Amino acid sequence: MKTLLLIMSIMLTIPQLKAQKAFHDFVVKDIDGKEYPLSALKGKKVMVVNTASKCGLTPQYAKLEKLYKTYGGNNFIIIGFPANNFLSQEPGSNEQIKNFCSNEYGVSFPMMSKISVKGDDIHPLYRWLTEKNLNGVEDSSVSWNFQKYLIDEQGKLVKVVSPRTDPFDDEIIAWIKG
Repeated sequence: MKTLLLIMSIMLTIPQLKAQKAFHDFVVKDIDGKEYPLSALKGKKVMVVNTASKCGLTPQYAKLEKLYKTYGGNNFIIIGFPANNFLSQEPGSNEQIKNFCSNEYGVSFPMMSKISVKGDDIHPLYRWLTEKNLNGVEDSSVSWNFQKYLIDEQGKLVKVVSPRTDPFDDEIIAWIKG
């Protein structure tokens, strides 16, 4: 019986240990395939957005870029993660996505390599963003392209924002300025 209690105690502790991993512990690949350590973003508020080039919400790129130009810098950054998880709305290669973002919307905020944001092949960062036992805050699921995750300066998840929410929503602006 004591052995069983010990095993159960260890099993209950494992998720808590996994939850200690923070946003800044991840290393991702940028759109050019170079390593991008999220530890470089310590001290900044970060908006993580899954993006797509052929979506009804694709015009949000323009507002995200304006948000980045207005508030980006020492205290705030946006990072985009192209994903093809919703109706194949991001079919392009990293190079095609990069050209599209640059040519159509003048995107200057960092874009990462295309990943999966849900399903069996979900990227480890998005697993962290969507699972409470990993992020310590809440469970969520990526419901569509342009869902936003707000991360504080210490690398903790603060809020999940609906894909349809305008990047200049009052709550987002208050969070950036706060």
